[in-house]
Order: sequence, then structure tokens, then C-alpha cells
Amino acid sequence: MIAGIGIDLCEISRMEKLMEDERFLARYFSPEEQAYIHGKGKGAAQTMAGIYAAKEALVKALGCGIVSADLNTIGVTHDGYGKPSYVLQGEYARLAEDKRVSSFYLSITHDGGMAAAVCVAERKD
Repeated sequence: MIAGIGIDLCEISRMEKLMEDERFLARYFSPEEQAYIHGKGKGAAQTMAGIYAAKEALVKALGCGIVSADLNTIGVTHDGYGKPSYVLQGEYARLAEDKRVSSFYLSITHDGGMAAAVCVAERKD
């Protein structure tokens, strides 16, 4: 059963300006995500915007908004084919468990200077 849907849009140029802000990076991205982003070369800002949008989409799908926990506890990973998925820790993992969310489905896209992400949360029933 679908428990929630979230969508977010992020301007790539905004992330490009924030790429050198270590406090921003530490608050919103895990060390693994930061390494993944910086490994993208010219596409780094685009990747960063997509991951940021994915995190915002998840909190909307959970229906909780940004809570006291930093968004770096929402991990966005990619498999060998580039398919994105989430790894939750801390407060967001507890919120998902409390809401009986068993799975998240994530799609990220980029075009026209924007990155967008959609998250579907599925509940255990």
C-alpha cells in the first residue's frame, strides 16, 4: 500500500554555488555522497542537486518535513547501473519504521538547469 509520495525540484546552479561550502556539505550530505558528487567532475553540481532533491522528496513522502536530524542521515546510493536508492539512519529510519514504511522507490532526473526527484513510500500491510 502506498504510504506517501514526495517530489522536489532543485536548481543546479544553486548547488554549484554551494559545492565549496563545507558546512553545507557536512549538514546535507554524508562523506560517501560527497565523494560520489566530487567524483562526477563537470557533472558534480547536477549530481548534487539530484541527491538533494531526493532527500527532500523522501521527507515529503514520509509526511514529516525536515526534522531536527540533518539530511545527511538520509543516504542516496546508486547501484552499478546508476539506479538510485535510499539508506536511512537515525531519526529518519525511526520515522519510517514508526509509519511502517517497508520500501522507498526513487527516481531522479536532470534537464534545463534543474534536477527533480520523486519518492514513493510503501507501507507494510
